[in-house]
Amino acid sequence: MEYKLKRFERVINISRIANIHYFEFTREFHTKKDRHEFRELIYVDSGYIEVEAEDYVGIVNEGELIVHRENETHSISCPLDDAPNVIIIGFECHSSELDVFAKSPALLTPELQRLLTDIIKEGRNVFLPPYDVPNLRDMKKRNDYPFGADQLIQIKLEAFFIELIRSRETGASVSDEASGDVKMQEVLHYIEENFREKISLDELCFLYGTNKTSLCNGFRDTYGSTIINYINVLKIKEAKKLLREGKYNLTQISSMVGFSSIHYFSRIFKQYENQSPSAYIKSIKSKLMM
Repeated sequence: MEYKLKRFERVINISRIANIHYFEFTREFHTKKDRHEFRELIYVDSGYIEVEAEDYVGIVNEGELIVHRENETHSISCPLDDAPNVIIIGFECHSSELDVFAKSPALLTPELQRLLTDIIKEGRNVFLPPYDVPNLRDMKKRNDYPFGADQLIQIKLEAFFIELIRSRETGASVSDEASGDVKMQEVLHYIEENFREKISLDELCFLYGTNKTSLCNGFRDTYGSTIINYINVLKIKEAKKLLREGKYNLTQISSMVGFSSIHYFSRIFKQYENQSPSAYIKSIKSKLMM
């Protein structure tokens, strides 16, 4: 029997990567107007930013993305009252299907957010911090990173845009969690709304009519994290934002994110960030001055 080999159609083709950044901006930070011969993905992981570009002038909120065209003049401004976290990826792609994302922000589904997180994680295997490659000295030696890591970035980024275009065509706003357990989504939402306060497992069990074993196992199976770890990650993320805003001292920030003492806050912060709160803000300021 003869087989006719099918040639794959490449609707999205990422030919080169210019940079991969995860920026923790301070409030009032702004960039100069810039333009370059590649597209630029801008995703707001927390807070919001103001974008001024040829195709769009306005706000990009938390969870939203915009993709500037090649040679499109653009700039970013951070507001007076917020210190946003922003992902920026520069890449070469001549597929016109991406042009629509330069005209207005697109809200990512949880699944698309996870795909974007995977790209950043893979970028850490290939690029030196802050994961950009203006020249070869900033790139790790090929034998220092896992086999095929650079190609996986290309594949994952292409898959991300294919799924983004599909979600736009279908009007999807949320994706089904793998477990299909709506209760876990409710628990997650409650934690994200109340992580600054004291949250106990007993309280969550009472609120959602379950026991600790089912609650903890269900949350870990759905989100890949323990509840305590997830709460601490939210607290530290919020603390980093407040540190960059520069309005409050360490004692105030410790209280605002729900730690019982500044010593416990500093210990947990160092556990998750491998540096003290004061060392963190010094490192952020030094990076922005480079």
